[in-house]
Amino acid sequence: MKRNKIDEALEEAKVLGVRNILALRGDPPRPEEYGPDYQNGMLEEEDSNEDFEWAIDLVRYIRRVYGNYFCIGVAGYPEGHADQSHPTNQDPLRDLPYLIEKTRAGADFIMTQLFYDVDAYTKYEKVLKEHDSGVFATIPIVPGLMPIQSYEILKRTTKLAHARLPPELSQRIEGVKGDDDAVKSVGVEAMSEIVEGIKHVSSRGPRGFHFYTLNLEKAVGRILDRCDLIPPNPDNSAISDLALHNGTNGNLMHHRTLSSTSSSAAAQLTTNSHRSSSPGRLVESQNAMPSSREATWDDYPNFRFGDARSPAFNPPLSYSVTSLTVPPHLALQLWGLPTTSEGITHLFTSHLLTHSPAQLPWSESATLSPETALIREELTSLNKQKGYWTIASQPAVDGLSSTHPIHGWGPPGGFVFQKAFVEFFLPAPVFQTTLKPRLDALHKEGELSYYAIDAAGNFVCSEPPEAVHAVTWGSFKGKEISTATMVEEVSFRAWGEEAFGIWKEWGRCVREVAGRGVGGRGTGTERVRLCLRFLEELRRGLVLINVIGHVFREGGRLWDILLEADEG
Repeated sequence: MKRNKIDEALEEAKVLGVRNILALRGDPPRPEEYGPDYQNGMLEEEDSNEDFEWAIDLVRYIRRVYGNYFCIGVAGYPEGHADQSHPTNQDPLRDLPYLIEKTRAGADFIMTQLFYDVDAYTKYEKVLKEHDSGVFATIPIVPGLMPIQSYEILKRTTKLAHARLPPELSQRIEGVKGDDDAVKSVGVEAMSEIVEGIKHVSSRGPRGFHFYTLNLEKAVGRILDRCDLIPPNPDNSAISDLALHNGTNGNLMHHRTLSSTSSSAAAQLTTNSHRSSSPGRLVESQNAMPSSREATWDDYPNFRFGDARSPAFNPPLSYSVTSLTVPPHLALQLWGLPTTSEGITHLFTSHLLTHSPAQLPWSESATLSPETALIREELTSLNKQKGYWTIASQPAVDGLSSTHPIHGWGPPGGFVFQKAFVEFFLPAPVFQTTLKPRLDALHKEGELSYYAIDAAGNFVCSEPPEAVHAVTWGSFKGKEISTATMVEEVSFRAWGEEAFGIWKEWGRCVREVAGRGVGGRGTGTERVRLCLRFLEELRRGLVLINVIGHVFREGGRLWDILLEADEG
């Protein structure tokens, strides 16, 4: 990042009274990540790696310019750092030389990557505290914890962060994975056990914890309550007794300071000795009627298929350097260098029929949903016969048990419902001249709704802006109707931008890996050039559309409509 951008951010933090700075490298900048060919096409102001390449560069700069004003934290990795360069070679000991350098450069505390393996963390802390260099002897180490909000978030998080899920915890979660309430309850229990386990590890100075909340507070509140992390404070003041390491001189210092005004940077580090606004307990009413949708926003964190205003919408969990969930070298192995539409169609149909490639650029994981098998034939026909490249879908469901092995979710004894929907790319001319007229006519009859967008952001839909479509909902004893999945304009627009961006990311992977001859046979310069041009032309010429079938009691109706669209 350029120095002037860093200066602006630090000065703004200073004006606002923000004194804790976590210095991270972050995602590698685009120009350097994808090679000199891409750099040459960048504007000067877009060059994002002029002065700061590594976290240590930022630590040194802050110390040199601002002295002790800021309290600086750096990242630690209890299970070892893993990125696309070393995806299978995680080892905390390999990271130690870099952490030593960052600490000596002026770090005041270490905050760890999320983990669920307490043994790995305690071993890591022991290694640091007993290291021969002595640089970690007194520096606070803050464990980073992410509460378990849902089964899907847990699986995605542990994959992207390369965090090990202990078998015992995995079994507990797997046993209730279809019941979101139960998953949260088990998650709160498990995270509370982790906190209690760490609390019993001896520590010089206060023992603090950092929670990665994803802006979802209920689970965190329950953990804080169970573990007594917010004790009552009789004097009702914001003054805390903190014994923290001062990174600039290596001494253990004792501070009694007002946290909002202290001149000592090290005294700004948050511990578990906070003032509580009420004496001692966090109470969440179990029977209170929610006053609005906001009251249940984090009940079903469902990524992009939810209310876009909710903090549960599309949590920022992508730790990869691109929007893809695989590194560039693996992307090329999976998808090759397509240069024709037929080649793309083959990828999609082969993925559905033989699971090879194991995943597509828009896939969250390498595992096909069990629901997909139920509509595999229909999806294959859409891809193969119509050239509709499907990236999301679900079948219709009419009142199945909430414990159904495929469609079930929520607590036992309930009933679940789904409207069929499908989302796919298709050529813009086909959409305008063939599909859209058919969909408009059927929309007037109440059969379906649709949303469509192209790479330039041109948007068209069958609905008013305020429309919200529940496509997965359930009825459970003692509860209001629960909506687990919905489709609406704001979230679809946001996803459309990302979905078209993935075409670009695919091209960048081709440029980075194949352009350097890493991909082996068939990755010559001319083939790479043709592939890059083809992917960009595709991106500009496609429309992404989501079609929702409202007649959910006629499970096959939506598929019949789409397969017959050119016959109407």
